[in-house]
Amino acid sequence: MNRKTIWLLVVLALWMLSGCCYTFKGISIDPDVNTFFVQNFEGQAPTAPPTLPLEFTERLKDKVRLESRLTLKNTDADVEFTGKVVEFRVVPVAPKPGEQVALNRLEVGVSVQFIHNKNDKKSWTSARTFKHFAEFDNSQELLSVQNQLLTQTIYPQILEDIFNAAFNDW
Repeated sequence: MNRKTIWLLVVLALWMLSGCCYTFKGISIDPDVNTFFVQNFEGQAPTAPPTLPLEFTERLKDKVRLESRLTLKNTDADVEFTGKVVEFRVVPVAPKPGEQVALNRLEVGVSVQFIHNKNDKKSWTSARTFKHFAEFDNSQELLSVQNQLLTQTIYPQILEDIFNAAFNDW
């Protein structure tokens, strides 16, 4: 083999390994499922910001739209998500008697129901709760770090967990 052929084989192998032919996401959406719907989430956590349920709804729509072949549909969708923000609280991390806490933890939980209108066996018979947290320094005010904690740490993890539970057979 000459150098040109070897180089071409190496490039082809790298191209194949880069994900063009196989994805490690493990998405297993039935071929007859083409549409999805996300009902606006409700807010049931009294201390949650009033915009959090709508923000989470939009992020879930984006996650499904961008990471699957499904298209958003408002009526008669093949799969549906409904949910509630059920937890939003700040708790001290490992407090000790007589000492000031160095870290606080923002905990967020959502309860989600997944309805698979094409295959009832894949629906969740009862809502599942997905939770995640992020820690921040006690010297910081929650309002100054809340958006960063939600968008960079908490939302991505909860959304990934919901997506995997709905579409991956792991």
